[in-house]
Amino acid sequence: MSNNIIITLPDGAKREYAAGVTPMDVAMTISEGLARNVLSAKVNGKTVEVSTPITAHAHLTLFTWNDKEGKTAFWHSSAHVLAQTLEHLYPGVKLTIGPAIENGFYYDVDLPAGKVISDNDFPVIEQKFLEFAREKAEFSMKPVSKDDALKLYKDAGNEFKVELIENLTDGDITFCDHSNFTDLCRGGHIPNTGFIKAIKIMNVAGAYWRGDEKKKQLTRVYGISFPKDKDLKEYLVLLEEAKKRDHRKLGKELELFTFSQKVGQGLPLWLPKGAALRRRLENFLQKQQVEAGYEMVITPHIGSKELYITSGHYAKYGKDSFQPICTPAEGEEFLLKPMNCPHHCEIYKFKPRSYKDLPVRLAEFGTVYRYEQSGELHGLTRVRGFTQDDAHIFCRPDQVKEEFVKVIDLVLYVLNALHFNDFTAQISLRDPSDKEKYIGSDENWAKAEAAIVEAVGERDIKTVTEYGEAAFYGPKLDFMVKDAIGRSWQLGTIQVDYNLPDRFELEYVGSDNAKHRPVMIHRAPFGSMERFVAVLLEHCAGKFPLWLTPEQAVVLPISDKYNEDAKQVLRLLNNHDIRGLVDERSEKIGKKIRDAELRKVPYMLILGEQEAKSGKLSVRKQGEGDLGSFTIEEFATFINEAIAADLN
Repeated sequence: MSNNIIITLPDGAKREYAAGVTPMDVAMTISEGLARNVLSAKVNGKTVEVSTPITAHAHLTLFTWNDKEGKTAFWHSSAHVLAQTLEHLYPGVKLTIGPAIENGFYYDVDLPAGKVISDNDFPVIEQKFLEFAREKAEFSMKPVSKDDALKLYKDAGNEFKVELIENLTDGDITFCDHSNFTDLCRGGHIPNTGFIKAIKIMNVAGAYWRGDEKKKQLTRVYGISFPKDKDLKEYLVLLEEAKKRDHRKLGKELELFTFSQKVGQGLPLWLPKGAALRRRLENFLQKQQVEAGYEMVITPHIGSKELYITSGHYAKYGKDSFQPICTPAEGEEFLLKPMNCPHHCEIYKFKPRSYKDLPVRLAEFGTVYRYEQSGELHGLTRVRGFTQDDAHIFCRPDQVKEEFVKVIDLVLYVLNALHFNDFTAQISLRDPSDKEKYIGSDENWAKAEAAIVEAVGERDIKTVTEYGEAAFYGPKLDFMVKDAIGRSWQLGTIQVDYNLPDRFELEYVGSDNAKHRPVMIHRAPFGSMERFVAVLLEHCAGKFPLWLTPEQAVVLPISDKYNEDAKQVLRLLNNHDIRGLVDERSEKIGKKIRDAELRKVPYMLILGEQEAKSGKLSVRKQGEGDLGSFTIEEFATFINEAIAADLN
């Protein structure tokens, strides 16, 4: 009887190996170059080390630095080396947790009394870190009994690790060893520390233990590491560029939004220019929705607690949401709306539906509220109140694929109109090894996941598949967009849901005169208006597409003598739907041009004696300079043709 097993690779290729083969062994049989660069692996959806034996038939994915999972393993391993370094430099320090994050990693520590870590300490930490990394110590996992794990950390006086272990199940506890260092860990490491060639300690901050403001404040040390020193240098250059593009800085300079402590953390206030920009985005999408057969609805900012119990949101997110609002009536409780979908289910349900009525497409710019920890709030990208460009399509099972493809086309149109040209569609499926996180039957999940895969196949777009990234009620297609400086953002999303129609008992009468459940498609091309504006601001560095920008042109009279003429020019531009303003300040024309450039106004129209006589305007383009002379009619045609080209 053969002891061989079949390994299935991501492209569907199947290879036969002896039982006990490791991911590294498999990589060696594919190519030596891959083996040199492979950092981690997934076996049947579970992240493992490349030295882990595979003893049964399995699906295997190998990751390098070019993969998100490869970077995660690299930075997770780097967090171990950082912990080793801090333990060496600060005897008596208590280690807590140290995960990989989107860019790098951190480790939370409880420093000995009187000790602090400041910017001046960063070079010393980096130097010792690299000394440890050069040892090329292998990472190895070992199971530890709960009693032994508790004893180790109780003897060390580390109450933080003890608390973590007490919440774990005996038999599921593992430690990771490298060099002379041991830490509580679930796994997912690179082969050895020698892969880490560059390290930068980014900053240090305070962080409450387990995010609880009532618990002890720890010291959080942030770092980032790379397999080449060149990569670190390029990252630091990118970081400087990102600072210039920071949406919080640009939002203030362009007078788009602000925050107020008196209003509350994470609750943005949109200023007039920002509110107008949002309206243009909404009008742009609403026009496309109306053409695609959507009907606009409006729902309240609150809902009965019972609504979210029915939908399943309360069970999944209730503890992390704003707490229920109690009314004077006994037992009556409401929640700030965390999702629009339950409300839309009730709108669908208000009257009987026939198979001929479907699909029903309901859309809303609905504001929702979710309680985020204060330490997690960040400008417009992480807020407590935000508006989703939400829509829900209720359709028959035979309509799912067609409707899903139409939504893909809508998202592609939106991304193109806003100059997001580099993106990947992520097929986000449930974690097959942890079905407890999700609601609904295996049958419905299988149908929903198949519908997404088939629909994506209808369009020539780059895709990746991620297990464990589905919403709790259904799989989804997430659009991962790269901005102008190469950072990845998750923007639009489309989700197929067989579960909420079940929970809300939604029905339609079929051609057989029997009652059937509709399928629900959730979609939001922007995601949230707040986050989308933030990403767009940083992508275009404040230079919005011409159709969207708050001010498309500024009229610059060269002296006060021409202010009234300039106002007349602006009125004529307004008649052509061109937005602008007049700079009436008693400043030299050079300063007016420089200020308009800084405000990122696309076009500057200079008006002086020569222009007044000729009936033409001298036109400058932001960042490019003089374009020549235009009549108002010529300039209006030029602008409107540029906008039409942008949107088509």
